[in-house]
Amino acid sequence: MDYARMRAIAEDLGAYAERLEGTWRVEIGPSGPVLAMTCPTKRHAGTVRRIREQLDAQLLSAHAGHICANGPQIESPAIGRIRRPDAVVIPEAALDEEGLAVDATQVLATVEIVSPSNPINDYAEKLADYPAMGIPHYMIVDPRTGTIEVHSEPCGGRYSRKEPYIFGDSVPFGPWTVETSEVRRYGKDG
Repeated sequence: MDYARMRAIAEDLGAYAERLEGTWRVEIGPSGPVLAMTCPTKRHAGTVRRIREQLDAQLLSAHAGHICANGPQIESPAIGRIRRPDAVVIPEAALDEEGLAVDATQVLATVEIVSPSNPINDYAEKLADYPAMGIPHYMIVDPRTGTIEVHSEPCGGRYSRKEPYIFGDSVPFGPWTVETSEVRRYGKDG
């Protein structure tokens, strides 16, 4: 199926999802358009917020005019993908543009917080899609295991560099640093 047709289906699914109860997201992955219900835990949301706030504070001086946002979809027609990262570093002006999604060429970094129910999405599918989209930096935060992976240097459709960290580390992420001492694991004790 060509990308224009997949995108039209994704737009129809998005319009349908707006009429449903709950929170839904539409992405175009390796097997085409997908409509999925999302129900992130409070810990998931707290982790996204902590990382976004840290990156936003550093973006003021390091990349004026950029923000770390959650929610906007990113799109790469060249590889036929639309993804919705948990957090994305983009020019703030991109949020004022018309259209369904931010062009992936404008994205400096993505962050995904691993879901307990679908870890393969972040560790396999998005780990393949983001470098193919040309996104320079990708951080995977896994509250199931207390680990973090920072991927960088996209080359030939994959990241050529991977750095592992654990919760509590100061994590270099491109030109920024993310402090993870306040990030909590899933489970009673966190």
